[in-house]
Amino acid sequence: MGYRVGPGSGASASGRGLLRRRRRRWVRVTAFGVTTLLVAAGGVGWAVYAKLSGNITPDEAAAAELRRYDQERPTSLVKDARNILLIGSDSREGSDNARYGRDSGTERSDTTILLHLSAGRSSATAVSLPRDLMVDLPGCRRPDGSRSAPRFAMFNQAFQLGGSACTIRTVEKLTDIRVDHHVVVDFHGFKKMVDAVDGVEVCLREPIDDRAAKLRLPAGRVTLNGEQALGYVRARKSLGDGSDTERMERQQRFLGALVNKVRSNDVLLNPAKLYPVLDAATSSLTTDPDLASLRGLYELVRGLRDIPMEQVQFLTVPRESYAYDANRDQLAEPAADLLFERLRTDTPVVVEGNGPGRHAPARAADSRDPSFGDSHPGSFRAPAVAVSPPPTFRGNTAAEDTCE
Repeated sequence: MGYRVGPGSGASASGRGLLRRRRRRWVRVTAFGVTTLLVAAGGVGWAVYAKLSGNITPDEAAAAELRRYDQERPTSLVKDARNILLIGSDSREGSDNARYGRDSGTERSDTTILLHLSAGRSSATAVSLPRDLMVDLPGCRRPDGSRSAPRFAMFNQAFQLGGSACTIRTVEKLTDIRVDHHVVVDFHGFKKMVDAVDGVEVCLREPIDDRAAKLRLPAGRVTLNGEQALGYVRARKSLGDGSDTERMERQQRFLGALVNKVRSNDVLLNPAKLYPVLDAATSSLTTDPDLASLRGLYELVRGLRDIPMEQVQFLTVPRESYAYDANRDQLAEPAADLLFERLRTDTPVVVEGNGPGRHAPARAADSRDPSFGDSHPGSFRAPAVAVSPPPTFRGNTAAEDTCE
């Protein structure tokens, strides 16, 4: 006699229906649990994203001012290449910054760097602009709404007169390079960034004892915390020859070391360390509106992690003593114009640590050159084209170890 399954056997405690029902209930519970975890994780992720994005202050006033003068601004020549103006503000506003001096209600650009990112993100070139460089300042909108008259003055007065918009217009007039984005960071933000990566190692060839900078350090390899790093990059009288030239070169070496530290695996691959870095990097930034979010910053720098350290370069714009005041600077031509042209056209820039500043222009081939044509009658050979070596500028890369 064959076995027949009755209508109630699927619900029995020992039937296969019970197994199927338990399996379905387990799937539903598991799916609910996973969904709950995803929602919770998404909530946390969104909260973190919102907090980090909210740290950044959008520079709406500068954006409006730049739109006013858009017709006179340079045109970008190379698609996807980017030029970012990094401005270090010496503002004493706020309790943390007030310790560095009296708040006069104004601020100047203590450090200004034009950062060029190549279109293929194969290189990054950071050019320091001396604060004492004598330049033509445009008429700018002051914080109180009035407008300044155009003038010939020190470069860092642009930020004091009209903030980031005035500084951007001054740089564009000086270089004929379109500034795509800008970032302003104050003393507090700089210190937080250094502390977030657990300090940055530098090499000191001699001890430092600078009361003005509140800095006392031994010679050799030293890991600087945020407060020490700020004193190190700002000090002038007690380090080197006391010139702004030496100070800018020291800032460039420090930034190279900072880039190395941030890109090291123990920071980028460790969420516990990465979040403080992101929080510090965004908490004291004022940027153009397009960068004033994590998405905007990510879109800009997502390819930077693949740039070789030897292609992250730092240099100071070629300059010399101002003809009418040895304590001021002026652009050294034609070297400065050569540099600006290469940045405008996204042409590679070559730096050398101990170079003379630039190579002399190569001689072009002409009819007096033995290689111009074939000496045999009746024959023709296209003239040889002389290949000029690229100009070389004095600077350093993030790959260099200053202790070696």
